[in-house]
Amino acid sequence: MMSPADARPTADALLQRITGQQRARLRIYIGAAPGVGKTYEMLREGHALRARGLDVVVGYLETYGRADTEAQVGDLEIVPRRAVIHRGVSLEEMDVPAILARRPQVCIVDELAHTNAPGSGHAKRHDDVLDLLDAGIHVMTAVNIQHLETLNDAVARATGIRVRETVPDTFLDRADEVINIDVTVEELRSRLREGKIYTPEKVEQALTHFFRKGNLSTLRELALRAVADEVAEKAATYRAREGLEPSLIPERVMVCMSSNVLAPRVIRTGARIAGRLGSKWYAVYVETPSERPDRIPARDADALRSNIRLAEELGATVVRVKAARPADGLIAFAQREGVTHVIFGQTARSRWELLVHGSPLDRFLAAVPDAAVQVVPLDEW
Repeated sequence: MMSPADARPTADALLQRITGQQRARLRIYIGAAPGVGKTYEMLREGHALRARGLDVVVGYLETYGRADTEAQVGDLEIVPRRAVIHRGVSLEEMDVPAILARRPQVCIVDELAHTNAPGSGHAKRHDDVLDLLDAGIHVMTAVNIQHLETLNDAVARATGIRVRETVPDTFLDRADEVINIDVTVEELRSRLREGKIYTPEKVEQALTHFFRKGNLSTLRELALRAVADEVAEKAATYRAREGLEPSLIPERVMVCMSSNVLAPRVIRTGARIAGRLGSKWYAVYVETPSERPDRIPARDADALRSNIRLAEELGATVVRVKAARPADGLIAFAQREGVTHVIFGQTARSRWELLVHGSPLDRFLAAVPDAAVQVVPLDEW
């Protein structure tokens, strides 16, 4: 079911926060799947804020033909979308310049993970939201849990569906409030059967694929855990800032980054662990003689650049060290920086390879025995 009303900030509380500070506030609604009620709840809060005297507009909205959601729009002002022509096709996007010119106090923005049409001001809608916030406009927005970057691999493994549009988890750091809109698995499947989520011809396929009970249970657990982690991290930051608790020995997370095209799994895992610990984290790449800039194969170089970009987007401090063997560089860095958690990626290797070359992981464990180590398999699945 939805979180109890008294457990979430009320419209009065949000109004007080909005009027009581200058920095624009960001509220993110997270749900386990389409149909849990994120958009409906944003619209309901929008009406409540407008009733209390705030200027509220809808910057972008997707109702998908859901009658309850469409009815909830009511008389809220909707800023018309902007047409973008791409390859002779007219596409509709959120009109950021129009919203900035209109200068509302609060803007509702649906579909946070959306990728904008080529020719738009930004490639991703979450960057559009940052523009609104920078202009002093408070934003309420929504996203499904499967669109968070660090959970991308976990969702793909659990559901068999790879989500291509993602939002960096670091975007949540900008949020003042992250709210989980939760309904039971049975309630969500009932809504689907009643035609409240998809059109009738899509219902059976959805029930046997994405909306299977196992999938929804996993996604619901991920959503609950992600929001709990985010709330805990913000609370810890606040307590530390206000001096409400003694400082603890800081955790330090190291991700062993490589030029492997599957390394994003390791990077996302490290970002997720660092987020839960509220700790600084490093993505460390060891440049061996065979991977010097003048010797590294082009495919590996491209993968490495991509991995570095991802790590930076997720909040890592990217470090490049030089060593004859990867384990040597990782051990030296971990000992120097006092690393407490390490995330390795490892492919399946034959017993003969291990006998000949040894295991970097075994060497690391012997040299840094106090670090907690997690191994992420990098073979295709």
